[in-house]
Amino acid sequence: MGQQLDEFNAYREKMNGVILGKQNKVINRLFNLDTNTYAEGALSTKTKEMLGLVASMVLRCDDCIKYHVAKCHEQGITTEEMYEIFAVANIVGGTIVIPHTRRAAEFWEELIAG
Repeated sequence: MGQQLDEFNAYREKMNGVILGKQNKVINRLFNLDTNTYAEGALSTKTKEMLGLVASMVLRCDDCIKYHVAKCHEQGITTEEMYEIFAVANIVGGTIVIPHTRRAAEFWEELIAG
């Protein structure tokens, strides 16, 4: 994959290890709940990742956006689908989401370039 993804995943893995290693029951349960929320269910994992990306863009969390863009890529989202996700996020969140769309698009381009 691309350099951004490699760096993001390495940092995320390192810091998740630090955080989860402290054995805080509430934090560990929250991380577990997050993981289980995106598991296959009545909604597909693909659909849940698209929803997660829209929510992350509207909330303007660049780390969350990068995470869900990568997960969408893993789920086989097409570029056409990705830009529809961006459109929904911008309609819901307003023009303040545009800078986050730029960064998401940059990351998407790196992912599809391989």
